[in-house]
Amino acid sequence: MKLNSPHTVVTKMLTGIQGFDEITDGGLPRGRTTLVMGGPGCGKTVFALQSLVTGATRRKEAGIFVAFEESTRQIVANAATFGWDLPGLAKKKLFFLDAQLSPDVVKAGEFDLVGMLTVLQAKAEEIRAKWIVFDGIDVLLSLLDDSVAERREIYRIRDWLFQTGLTGIITQKISGIDADHRYGFLQFMVDCVVVLRHQVVDGSAFRNLRVMKYRGSGFAADEFPITLTTAGMQLTNRGPTEFQYDVTDERISSGLPRLDSMLHGGYYRGSNVLISGAPGTAKSTLAGLFAVAACERGEPTLYVSFDEGAAQIVRNLRSVGILLGPHLKTGVLKMYSTRTRGPNIEDQFGLLRAKVGAEKPRCLVIDPLSALSSKLEHLASADAAQHFLDFLKGEGITVVNTSLEDGLSPDAATATGISTIADTWIHVSYVEQDGERNRALTIVKSRGTGHSNQVRELTLSDEGVSLTDVFVAQGKVLMGVARWEWEQEQQADTKRTQVATDLKRLQLHLAQAEAAARLQVVQTEIEARNAEIEVLADATGSASKLMRTDRATMRKMRHADEEVRVIKPPNANGGLKTNGSKGTV
Repeated sequence: MKLNSPHTVVTKMLTGIQGFDEITDGGLPRGRTTLVMGGPGCGKTVFALQSLVTGATRRKEAGIFVAFEESTRQIVANAATFGWDLPGLAKKKLFFLDAQLSPDVVKAGEFDLVGMLTVLQAKAEEIRAKWIVFDGIDVLLSLLDDSVAERREIYRIRDWLFQTGLTGIITQKISGIDADHRYGFLQFMVDCVVVLRHQVVDGSAFRNLRVMKYRGSGFAADEFPITLTTAGMQLTNRGPTEFQYDVTDERISSGLPRLDSMLHGGYYRGSNVLISGAPGTAKSTLAGLFAVAACERGEPTLYVSFDEGAAQIVRNLRSVGILLGPHLKTGVLKMYSTRTRGPNIEDQFGLLRAKVGAEKPRCLVIDPLSALSSKLEHLASADAAQHFLDFLKGEGITVVNTSLEDGLSPDAATATGISTIADTWIHVSYVEQDGERNRALTIVKSRGTGHSNQVRELTLSDEGVSLTDVFVAQGKVLMGVARWEWEQEQQADTKRTQVATDLKRLQLHLAQAEAAARLQVVQTEIEARNAEIEVLADATGSASKLMRTDRATMRKMRHADEEVRVIKPPNANGGLKTNGSKGTV
């Protein structure tokens, strides 16, 4: 995280509180005093005690815990829930001092902390302590009931800490404006001020931490959510300001081939996919298809469900041909089911983060992420979903989130607000028509890739899940039975048209055959006439030839001369006159 100052000018000591050491760039100031203030139940004692335990276990640094309110026996017992071995540490590295004071003793005469500080200094030298905690200083101040005495004792503690060189933590309980004003001088005396807050929003408890002041060092001044885990206190750190992660052009299947085609190849590896829609629109079905496809590729997959048991999900998805059971048996698929009521959202995301860290999935399904929406009205908690998704993207995990919605609105489509950061947003909805309800799917956006802008009808059956083109007729979008009826009518019209066409073709063929027959008759008649003409011509030619032959034969039989033309003498005009008849010369 980018801090206000590029350089650290004070030596610091790690607290071991995940997230806090990052936002302070190293922890609490060494040899100086830190004030941890907040209302009851916000984690002040846990913060101080965890800092001591971290120093004792990780760096072998001894520490002292001075309790002004609770007995040390109670504190040790309560700390056992975090797995800290305080009794064992108390033997060598930690010293607990009960400092509960009786009001009668305090008000009986002059009171000061000189004697107590003398004892503490001797103990600190004995165990070579580096840390000291004054837990519940407000209890002491309230007993003094004198503003002058209050300031005197606080300054005495501050000066004592400066002289001993111990790193001090003072916890103060505040419960209202008056308390803040009365003991406000504490914030000016110390070098670091940490404010814890505990509030309830819509029945859910939220704890938050903010560093108000840090002399000589930069720090992140935002408010950060607190999670109390079995290991102690943790902060949800937003991570670095510059968000960097690896990207790839690799595509993986959504589990539905037609949807992959609409996305021009499927989801991008490592992307964040949102599937939103009303109840019953098959959001979980699409998520289940993705999980099965990932398992079939041999990729470790985690299926997280809210308010619905894993066995019920397996049974329900089996009804549409999605089989999770075999993959659960092989171990490639893990399912984690939890309720949304009880822990606040920071606890929920803390558990999810831990689950992801333990299982190390390649693909993740969160069904539905919107189950946490009732806990997201708190601003810091609203960031938790985005931080968690950023964490998944940084890990290269492909995640499919479902979100329960009543309608399609880019401004408020998801109560978690992740519609703006989702890489691919698929919306499924209902289309009510002619007394029935059908499902429709559309891709609202898909960053970095072309995608279909068409609406598809999503159908579920025993055979599985399918996407079909939406049927448009006469300007209306038809689905389900209405589409089936229209298709049947269209098929009937097509059949009637085909029958009419076949009948017309038959009639034309008949007419063509009749015409061909008539043409054949005429052709035959023409051929007969041609034959007659040829016979006649042949007969005529034969007769002429026969007559010539007969005359020649007769002359030959009579021994007559050949026929010659007789040329007559010229007429009176001086020309020759030819006799038209033939004769002999």
